Amino acid sequence: MAIVDIIKNETPSDSFFVWKYPNEEIKISSQLIVGEGQQAIFVKGGEALDTFGPGTHTLTTGNLPLINKIINLPFGGDTPFPAEIYFVATTVKRDLKWGTANPIPLMDKSLGFPVSVRAYGKWGIRIKDSRPFLVQFVGSQSYADDEKIHSYLIGEINQKIGDILGEKLRDGTPVLEINADLNELSNEAAENIKDEFEKYGLEVVNFNVENINIPEDDLEKIQDVLQKTFEAEQLSKVQLGESFAAIKSFEILKDAANNESDGGVGAMMSAGIGLGAGFPLGQQMGKNMTVEADAGTATAPGNDIVAKLKDLKTLFEQGLITEEQYKEKQSKLLDSL
Repeated sequence: MAIVDIIKNETPSDSFFVWKYPNEEIKISSQLIVGEGQQAIFVKGGEALDTFGPGTHTLTTGNLPLINKIINLPFGGDTPFPAEIYFVATTVKRDLKWGTANPIPLMDKSLGFPVSVRAYGKWGIRIKDSRPFLVQFVGSQSYADDEKIHSYLIGEINQKIGDILGEKLRDGTPVLEINADLNELSNEAAENIKDEFEKYGLEVVNFNVENINIPEDDLEKIQDVLQKTFEAEQLSKVQLGESFAAIKSFEILKDAANNESDGGVGAMMSAGIGLGAGFPLGQQMGKNMTVEADAGTATAPGNDIVAKLKDLKTLFEQGLITEEQYKEKQSKLLDSL
């Protein structure tokens, strides 16, 4: 009784994607054993040809039509024919890890300078169409596992992630807020990667962005810029308060000049000069108005202080001076009584 050759997947690893049968001399009548979640594909001249699903198959010219068309298979006997056999895992590979090996530089519109970001997560794929996967992806490799697949695909994953994050930053999303909706990022990335990997015969079954972070050096730079921006805004508020006070001093002095009552002129000028303390415009116009009004009439010091306190309180209530500035000036006015 003739010995029948057995052809089967002999790799013990569950992480394999592709394993090539080491013997390339195949005999008709050999038994091909394909496990569950696998396919066996005959390859000749770099072209993926006849495919077998799970089960035990006795090789004949009848179930190798594509190979037979190319090399005219022998009928029975021990005469072998040359061909490569690849076993391909068709089960879903979940929880494969991905991550950016190097930070991705992106321009943050809100900050006005580029910031580097890193991202990582997990994804799941399966080989949906073995033929393009073998021809375009594996090539002459005799074995491919999770790690090798990752090394093949990580470049395209990083590019897609970089494109998506870059678009969000260009739309005005600050880099510090980009982690706010990882589900949306994950779904968008999955759609983009899915279309790209279909050409390899791969189906993306899940893709998750678990975290996006910023390297320490860039984070310190951002914090420094935000601190300086905050300080500049506070200074701007103080300057705005001073400008408002100067304008108010001008209006008070103008009203005083138009007042026909000498007593009114003196009182309002005194109030105007008081409000202008520390504000050059108010001081200068107060002096000019005092000369023109021929300051012959004086206002009681108490009334002058009261007017200044009222105006000072108005500035504080409108947020044009800080509480510290308000209390300091209030104390000085009260001490002058």
